[in-house]
Amino acid sequence: MTANSSGSDPCVRETVPGGAAMKIERIEIHLIRVPFDMGAAPTAFAGMNWTSVDSLFVRVCTDAGLEGWGEGWGHVACPTTSAALASLVGPAFIGRDAADRSSLMAEMGHRFHIHGRGGPIVYALSAIEIALWDIAGKCASLPIASLLGGAPCELAAYASLLRYSEPMPVAQAVERALAQGFRHIKLHEIRLDAVLAARAACGDSVWMALDTNCPWSVSQSIERARALEDVRLAWLEEPLWPPEDFPGLARVRAAASMPIAAGENVAGIHEFTAMLRAGAVDICQPSVIKFGGIEAVVQAVTLARAHGIDYVPHCFYFGPGYLASLHLAAAFAPGEAFELFFGDLEASPYHEAVRARKGRVRVPAGPGLGLEPDMAVIERYRLGPPVVIEG
Repeated sequence: MTANSSGSDPCVRETVPGGAAMKIERIEIHLIRVPFDMGAAPTAFAGMNWTSVDSLFVRVCTDAGLEGWGEGWGHVACPTTSAALASLVGPAFIGRDAADRSSLMAEMGHRFHIHGRGGPIVYALSAIEIALWDIAGKCASLPIASLLGGAPCELAAYASLLRYSEPMPVAQAVERALAQGFRHIKLHEIRLDAVLAARAACGDSVWMALDTNCPWSVSQSIERARALEDVRLAWLEEPLWPPEDFPGLARVRAAASMPIAAGENVAGIHEFTAMLRAGAVDICQPSVIKFGGIEAVVQAVTLARAHGIDYVPHCFYFGPGYLASLHLAAAFAPGEAFELFFGDLEASPYHEAVRARKGRVRVPAGPGLGLEPDMAVIERYRLGPPVVIEG
């Protein structure tokens, strides 16, 4: 089995419906970079330059003519995930039955565990798993939300801002979000004056959460949580370093007046279980393209509900993983505000279907993920030719 580069598009051919086995015959990896206008956005945050956004689109093609799309995490880590897919994970799926998704993913998780239970290997597996769900929905002529027991719907969205660090630019970003119709806002600030400026800009009636991206010790987290009490946060997200210090996070939760949220950095269902057993969170946030895919998130939601913990998807991405998160939200958190990256991309392979309208987003009602990416947009913004894995 080989990985190669090609500009051809052999996956597009007549779809053959039915319940027969479908062998995976080809996997494509498309890395794109789309610029955007962020106004007063920072030049760097979370390890990347935010003058543009990198996304890793993964297409799985079968010998029945059906194909599905997935997304690999993410941003500046896209090349690492792509390498894991091309050199190790992807070739193992060639010739296997796309319809045997659950047992196939269990087998692959066991097969590759020696290389890590999180990180690029799991990101690569997540991308393929989402694509297999897309195929399953197309086989059934149902959206993934319906396969999960829910239904496509409209969701309130929260504008998930970048970190601006200073009071004035964060207040300006909040004002832009309000002008676009958002009534739910999440900050990524760590300075109290920036958070206070955001609250002043949006007023008391607007829902506001704060994600700090794991900056503080236990004592610092408790101190900051108490300083933030008057801001009236919907939740305080990931205040603690390291994020897997679940007993420490439980201490923060016990001392804080606002709900504590975490989970986007959790590596798999066993670490997720440890977080719940520690009593570390009020709200869990598994990330579908980092956690193992859709079924892994469903398992996490089931566990969270058994512990009385709310589920809200983490979704700071832009491709098929975004759509998968929408379907998960429709099935398991339709009443919660859905995370939407706040930035005007120059283009999207899904066009206007992934933009909020008056602070709301609609879950696609088509089969599978519900939308097919526009290949012309992918071609326009791709970084090099696609990597192709085939027998």
